[in-house]
Amino acid sequence: MKELNLPKEVDLSELVPREGAQHHEKFISTDAKVWMVHAAIDCGFKRLEATNFANPRRLPQFRDAHEVMRRIDSEARKGVEITAVTITDRGIKEAVKARQEGYGPDRILNMMSTSEAHNLRNTGLTHDEHWKRVKDWVELIHDNGMKINGCVSTIWGCPIKGPMPMNLGWEFAERFLEAGADDIEHADHDGQATPDSVYRYFTEVLERMPDPSKHVFHHHMTRGWGLANVLAAMQAGIVRFESSFGGTGGQPANFVDDTPVPGTGSYYYADPMQTGLVPTEDLVVMLDGMGIEHGLDVDKILDTGKVVERILGQRLRSQSITTGRIPRGSTGY
Repeated sequence: MKELNLPKEVDLSELVPREGAQHHEKFISTDAKVWMVHAAIDCGFKRLEATNFANPRRLPQFRDAHEVMRRIDSEARKGVEITAVTITDRGIKEAVKARQEGYGPDRILNMMSTSEAHNLRNTGLTHDEHWKRVKDWVELIHDNGMKINGCVSTIWGCPIKGPMPMNLGWEFAERFLEAGADDIEHADHDGQATPDSVYRYFTEVLERMPDPSKHVFHHHMTRGWGLANVLAAMQAGIVRFESSFGGTGGQPANFVDDTPVPGTGSYYYADPMQTGLVPTEDLVVMLDGMGIEHGLDVDKILDTGKVVERILGQRLRSQSITTGRIPRGSTGY
């Protein structure tokens, strides 16, 4: 019987403390954010995103970024790579300050969109302005003992400009690596990637930059085919993936509690709840059923997903949280 080209093991990152919080229109308490960080570690995650050192005027959900980082248990985080998002010069300097004071992240994510219109909306920088700063940022981050991830966004499409040439994705990735980035997040923040285009893209990426440990796939399930895209990426040779409990996440909220906030402007979709990442619960249950090693406790994943729903106060997008893992034997019916 012919077999699919699949990895024996994958490397997963949990993003709910940052990605899941980013799009939520109610302020999530610092206690709850710290709980989600510790719960992810307890599930077995060795990589996670904890917060965003964003301007709190624009993204007030992260006004407690320093406090969240301070309260992550020093023993629990041993052997775990904690990432913070910092897409501006101000954010990078805040992360560096936290690192110098002994509680900062291990890795910083800096995002650039292949769509200049999207990059301007998110960072206020043109491509030329952004690239001019990257070399200095890489040096500053490395000098302070942190890694830097170069996140390339709008590879498959932009919510402002529409379809984008995929070649810009691998060209930006190559440029980030040449500038000294430690790894690359290949991001479909708009959920426009289809499985066939994911396979073609990552086949080209690995031909040009063949170390799979350098490449992370970040896919938003805006149109529902997230797990199909994960399968396509695995067949192309990708082994690092990101997900979020409940399929949470998306464009930064423009309303928090009872107050309109800048965020990144108007929502791109009529139903902004449909813009999150692949649900962690469903991804892990699928991989487990396929016999692909993931290093996580599946039962703890499902239990944690239920608590995350209570923290956010709503039913989220995971199917496996109610149907459970694939039975290993007789169900008794």
